Amino acid sequence: MTLNYRHTIYASYLGYITQAVVNNLAPLLFLIFQDSMGLPLRQITFLITVNFCIQLLVDLLSAKFVDRIGCRTCVVAAHVLSAAGLAGMAAFPRLAGDPYAGLLGAVVLYAVGGGLIEVLISPIVEACPTERKAAAMSLLHSFYCWGTVAVVLLSTGFLAAFGKSRWPVLCCLWAILPLANALYFARVPIASLTEENEGMGLRELCARREFWLFLALMVTAGASEQAMSQWASAFAERGLGVTKAVGDLAGPCFFSVLMGSARALYAKYERRLPLLTALTGSGILCVVAYLLAVLSPWPLLSLAGCGLCGFSVGILWPGVFSLASAHFPRGGTALFALLALGGDMGCSGGPTLVGLAAGAFGDSLKAGLAFAMVFPAALAALCAVYRRGRR
Repeated sequence: MTLNYRHTIYASYLGYITQAVVNNLAPLLFLIFQDSMGLPLRQITFLITVNFCIQLLVDLLSAKFVDRIGCRTCVVAAHVLSAAGLAGMAAFPRLAGDPYAGLLGAVVLYAVGGGLIEVLISPIVEACPTERKAAAMSLLHSFYCWGTVAVVLLSTGFLAAFGKSRWPVLCCLWAILPLANALYFARVPIASLTEENEGMGLRELCARREFWLFLALMVTAGASEQAMSQWASAFAERGLGVTKAVGDLAGPCFFSVLMGSARALYAKYERRLPLLTALTGSGILCVVAYLLAVLSPWPLLSLAGCGLCGFSVGILWPGVFSLASAHFPRGGTALFALLALGGDMGCSGGPTLVGLAAGAFGDSLKAGLAFAMVFPAALAALCAVYRRGRR
């Protein structure tokens, strides 16, 4: 069977589902790790830090080495590393003398794979010969949301059906997905965004003022999204007084479903709504969502605000990617790598600042989320600056 660029896009969808598995499977197993291996909470927390720091490092370094090695080689390696890390969570703790060292090794492997996937998949789809680039990018990123929901629901169902002691089997089952997709990517056609030696280098990109504007947009997009997403479960539990399992479904899952829906809807109606207008409106709607979540006297309405926030941030990340790529047609992989770096910085800094703000007001999560409104407000303001600059 001859594979065409439609198959490239399908493989890219599976790539973003793989990234969702890499980022969300381990947190579902943290309490199991703690109970079965006797690990203290500080060591488990460090696993999150290692995953995040390595992905940031990969974002930074890939701007230099991806074009030299080749996109196909890197994207196949990314999936193989992701599969090795997921399966390694099951195997390494038993093989290593220290179970924690084994877990840490698995996290390092899948973090490198996940970081490469984040950098590579978007430019691969951008380079495909499609007419509606913004729509294709928005639909692509919706699969990360569907992957997140699938990981939570399927993993929770598996552990409930077969018992928590079967978690190594669960890790190995999820590892099949990236391994199969590595074989898929080895065969599909992959185009390049720029001709050889014609892409913009780091120095040329950093010399352009518009690049720093796009980088700031990515930071605020990541912060707007994760400031609510990372605290959604705790917010649902505290606001509604439900159990953690219900809080996970009512918080992060509800958020992800509406975020994915926004991306899918924009992919369908992109021709009717200019991208810059959509980004500005999304920033304003996100401020309204945070206000609704924080100020509503009714818990269910606060939860609706959480869901509305997921809907409002849906197109921010893929939208900034598309806007920047259109502005810098020679940006190439370096542009996407640096924008991913900015987005990850926002994803890390947003939830952290919410926690610090909440702590400053007596561990008031509402106060922390009220502070988070500054992120979407800044994004809407930056969109206005870009619009004025174009004129």
